Amino acid sequence: MNWLTWLLILSGVGLNAAAQLLLKTATRSLAPLGPFGAQTLPQYLLVLARNPPFWAGMTCYGLSVCVWIAALTKAPVSTAYPMLSLGYVVVTLAAVAWLGETLDAAKIVGIGLICAGVFLVSRNGA
Repeated sequence: MNWLTWLLILSGVGLNAAAQLLLKTATRSLAPLGPFGAQTLPQYLLVLARNPPFWAGMTCYGLSVCVWIAALTKAPVSTAYPMLSLGYVVVTLAAVAWLGETLDAAKIVGIGLICAGVFLVSRNGA
């Protein structure tokens, strides 16, 4: 794969990861409303409608779809799709750094396995 294909794939992964992190940030404003359910759904939707991180996350999702379509025009899906797994790595590390989540041994091993798998798939698809 050439540099443009890699750029598109990694940009799609990055935008998708950003969307996840922004949506998680948006959910923090929902905590005072209580558990999610049919009765709280209207309140949840109203709070999210006024929540900038929610809209930024949705924008990132939309952009990631556009970038991903462009990536799929340049790379075989059997190579490109497994690259989405890098999103797990990015989101986990960012959640540790910015959201205060924890990183235990199982997550570290999982991240290593994901990276190894992506490496192997990308070598075979080149």
